Amino acid sequence: MPVNGEADEPGWEVDPDDEWGVAVLTTVGRQLKLRREAVGMRAGDFGVAVGYGEDLVYKVEGGKRIPRREYLERADEVLRAGGLIAAAWEDVKKVRYPKQVRDLAKMESRAVESLSYGSYSLHGLLQTEEYARALLGMRRPALTEDEVENAVAARMGRKAMFERAPAPELSFVQEEATLRRPVGGMMVLRRQLEHLLEVGRSRHVEIQVMPTSRADHPGGGRMQVLKFEDGTAVGRADDMFGGRPVTDPRQLRILELRYGSIRAEALFARESVAFIGQLLGET
Repeated sequence: MPVNGEADEPGWEVDPDDEWGVAVLTTVGRQLKLRREAVGMRAGDFGVAVGYGEDLVYKVEGGKRIPRREYLERADEVLRAGGLIAAAWEDVKKVRYPKQVRDLAKMESRAVESLSYGSYSLHGLLQTEEYARALLGMRRPALTEDEVENAVAARMGRKAMFERAPAPELSFVQEEATLRRPVGGMMVLRRQLEHLLEVGRSRHVEIQVMPTSRADHPGGGRMQVLKFEDGTAVGRADDMFGGRPVTDPRQLRILELRYGSIRAEALFARESVAFIGQLLGET
């Protein structure tokens, strides 16, 4: 049995269909094994030294298990790798993310501006971890526990967009209903609203609320446009262009015009922050 129970924890299994992820873990596992053997340590002794069970050591070295950051850092110390093993975490952590999410996160990491509208649920970049877990747990057909944890990890990983320097300009329009729905219960919703207030006060983030009293506006579904420093962009809307990502300037212009019309019907950013504060007082 592992010392800390990680082998029984969901979300750290490898997706066999993810070729890039399998290649990363195979390479990291091989390096760990070679370094362990080079210093003459048996797998069981190494497991004791890093605080994990022998079975997990074999799984990590065989590329069958995603190691935690703490595992790699402790292995780096035990094997005196000078930071080379610990540095592998930057690639290893991405293996938990589904390929399509990695592709989206890569685009978001390059974007200098993001325009997002959501009518069904809060945008993933705005969600707290517990809200995301509750939301993903409600999907039908139901996701496995591993799939939920992987999706949560991927969603939280995308939040690095908020911490970039220089900071990108982020604009969100959310339907009022998405802010009232008690996903995960009232306490989860309360913490989610508190998080929105905190994020909404950032100078580079603008959150607007579309009141349910707006009888007619050009929203519907989800929409996002990401703009890049070189002047290119990519956009997508659930109900336009077959729901596929588009890069054609004419199609992007249509999405931008539509987003502008949605923003014009929503509450101003300052009013929206006050509105979220009012909702928080009601929960």
